[in-house]
Amino acid sequence: MTRLDPPALTPATGRQPRAIGDLVVSVRRDGSQTRLDGLRQMGSLKALFPRRYGPAVETVFLNTAGGLTGGDRMRMSVRADEGAAIQISSQAAERAYRAQPGSEARLDVHLSAGANAALAWIPQETLLFDGAALRRRLTADITGTSRLLIVEPLILGRPAMGEVVRDAAFHDRWQVRCDGSLIFADAVNLSGDLAARLDRPGIAGGAGAMASVLLAAPEAEAHLPPLRALLPDTCGASLIRDGLLFLRLLAPDGFALRKILIPVIEALSLSPLPKVWRL
Repeated sequence: MTRLDPPALTPATGRQPRAIGDLVVSVRRDGSQTRLDGLRQMGSLKALFPRRYGPAVETVFLNTAGGLTGGDRMRMSVRADEGAAIQISSQAAERAYRAQPGSEARLDVHLSAGANAALAWIPQETLLFDGAALRRRLTADITGTSRLLIVEPLILGRPAMGEVVRDAAFHDRWQVRCDGSLIFADAVNLSGDLAARLDRPGIAGGAGAMASVLLAAPEAEAHLPPLRALLPDTCGASLIRDGLLFLRLLAPDGFALRKILIPVIEALSLSPLPKVWRL
């Protein structure tokens, strides 16, 4: 991935972005172990490597800027070479704050898993505040023998604090390619009065938290019956095609979402749930 350079000044305001970050992590197989192969970090994105408790290298990233707002530019690239395994999470929930009119935060993530490699992308929640504008893109390249787990939870405001998201924009796009061919694409576009939109029965039925989960793995179909037994009526799981399982979860708030999501992650992950998820 090319180095992330600061965006040009915004002509209308002459302001530079508040924060930029660039993080590249790669792991390789060394005998029976997976080891760190490469690390590059720049700006507001940093990586930590807690003591390993499973077969994968555990990586925890953090945004030292303290959140995302208009003008921020973040890029992350994670690669597991042939036979290697990595699990990457975030130190805490990411916060998307109010953006100035006409500006947005952008986050680009690229995941890559070689033959017989395992990659789990399981950041903690993205917390969307009123006035936020966030555009997020995730792309992944895998092989027919790779194992890829993607989990992305989203929370709209904090009900306990009386927060209601009446004006925000959230754009999220996923694309997964296997051996060069597109096998999965998903896009979420929420803008305007999000509380009102998600209150509609045909969209979210009043849910204030949601998550998308994707498993691309040769054994994906075997997980479908036990997952459906775990899920309440506000959630769904489908086998999109051979080796590709997709879930959408809805819950009233972040606490209720975690009660559903953590058992799902534990059922699908090859490694123990990162400790940061339990702090």
